[in-house]
Amino acid sequence: MTSSPTIGRVRAAMQRPLPGLAAQITMAPQPRPFSPLAGVEPRRAGVLLLLYPINGALHLALTVRTSNLNHHSGQVSLPGGGWEKGDASLQETALREAREEIGIAAGGLELFGPLTPLYVPPSNNLVHPFVAYAGQRPVFHPDPQEVAELLDVPLSILLDPATRREEDWGRGEATLHVPFYAVNGRQVWGATAIVLAEFVALLALET
Repeated sequence: MTSSPTIGRVRAAMQRPLPGLAAQITMAPQPRPFSPLAGVEPRRAGVLLLLYPINGALHLALTVRTSNLNHHSGQVSLPGGGWEKGDASLQETALREAREEIGIAAGGLELFGPLTPLYVPPSNNLVHPFVAYAGQRPVFHPDPQEVAELLDVPLSILLDPATRREEDWGRGEATLHVPFYAVNGRQVWGATAIVLAEFVALLALET
């Protein structure tokens, strides 16, 4: 297995130019649009890629969404959600949604900044990811209405090429070619995998 990167490596990586679409597309299902249809105004959303150590190795928090949600039910996702009028910024949106979904406070987090925004067609959201670090594993309090399970995912797993898989999935009469990360017995695909792909590519530039 690939060794776990240090938080210093992450800090350095987050100072580099973002790989953007070139990295995102490596984990994007095909076919998949990366922009809304002409005349369609997407909603804005923020998600949080939260890093923290467990036994000295960096992990990140992913959630398994409950089956009763309107979009992406049952899928593995980053904590986050839609911008609200009281949010001063989309970073604040990501932090607020993380507090509501998994019960963590923004105080004490080291904020590293944004990754490249991503358009998500099923929910018509333009998602803005942000990376943060907690010096120790937070005491999580997942909202049972939104989160069926919280996953502590070692960052080293995502950096291991063996974790990346591909399958063809039937969607009615169409076939979708789907790259995904095989993590904790689950398939991490779609928008979450696309966001993680850019972060993984950014870290790979530091090797």
